[in-house]
Amino acid sequence: MTDLTRVELLHDEGRIERWIRFGRAATEEILDRRRRALWFAPGAVFAFVRWAANDYGTAVSRIDIMRAVRAGEPLTTVPGVSPGGEVYLRLNGWARVERVLQAIDQVETLDIDPVEACPDHWRHIANRLSAGETPRAYSLERHRAWLLRQGTSE
Repeated sequence: MTDLTRVELLHDEGRIERWIRFGRAATEEILDRRRRALWFAPGAVFAFVRWAANDYGTAVSRIDIMRAVRAGEPLTTVPGVSPGGEVYLRLNGWARVERVLQAIDQVETLDIDPVEACPDHWRHIANRLSAGETPRAYSLERHRAWLLRQGTSE
């Protein structure tokens, strides 16, 4: 398990929630009734959502779409992810997080698993939303182009 990326999830209703929106975990570990850990193999892509509230409402809303790295690869540290990963998208603020969740839904409406989507699409969404612009929707044509660049086909 030393070459796997560990993501700690938490569910404390109405206070703190950390969950995976998409991704294929290699294994799962139940820590207690509110916490569990998912382990991702190198190369696995996943979306990690973090949300927390205080007495005045939402305090933190964040989403990271990242790739689990192999030992020795450069990485970015993210709270709750050990050791970290290659970040494709990193946004905060509920309005932006919600837009990313909608973009993930849009990819799924094409019958494409978001883990298989082109990493450049997630980077595009991050850049456009950071600039206050509307990102382009993912398309079957773009996905086919990505598969061709990877040397795979549908």
